[in-house]
Amino acid sequence: MVAPITMGIKEELIEQLEIQPVFEIPGTGIVIDETTVVSWIVMAVILLLSFILTRNLKVEGEISKRQLLLEMCIEKMQNFFRKIMGPKGDKYMPWLMSVAIYIGACNMVGLFGFKPPTKSMQVTLAMALTSIILVQAAGIKERGLKGHIKSFAKPVAVVLLINLLELIIKPLSLCMRLFGNVIGAFIIMELIKSVVFFKIGVPVVFSLYFDLFDGFLQAYIFVFLTSLYIQEAIED
Repeated sequence: MVAPITMGIKEELIEQLEIQPVFEIPGTGIVIDETTVVSWIVMAVILLLSFILTRNLKVEGEISKRQLLLEMCIEKMQNFFRKIMGPKGDKYMPWLMSVAIYIGACNMVGLFGFKPPTKSMQVTLAMALTSIILVQAAGIKERGLKGHIKSFAKPVAVVLLINLLELIIKPLSLCMRLFGNVIGAFIIMELIKSVVFFKIGVPVVFSLYFDLFDGFLQAYIFVFLTSLYIQEAIED
């Protein structure tokens, strides 16, 4: 019984990790894979919901429950990031909020039968690289190019090499942490499906946990670490 179960999990894991092509753009040779297509779907849904939820907002007078909920959520997120980055970090909040929503949405699309884009290393690596590029741009914007370069030798010159290595370590850690947690959650779910007797109820409960709670937790961790890196780059 152990061998068939193990082989089934192995085959399913390999299938989930493989990125299948969907279509090719005629005359260009550019192949669009399923990760890209699902990402487009996620972004389209987010844009549509943003349009619907932000219609007919009011500055004065009685506001709707929808607007009240939106303002409360945005205020909570702003306070969260402001405590980490300070007032200087306000200009980076829209990007951080957008990334948090995107990662959270990507992690929960498994509930609808799609393969989460965050199971692809190329997606998590691209997001990590954009985060670190933003961090470096923030440092240059606040300190100037010369001041930002000098910051790598602070507090003492001997840490210069370590700080330079962080340019590689930080995006790699962001990438591997997000990718590893998503894949780890998938493996645990496959193990639960293989050993539990209640094939319907128990897997559904754990699936809701990993796709919803754990998915949003990974989004929280990603933007939390990114905001910490931005705070380090813009601090005096």
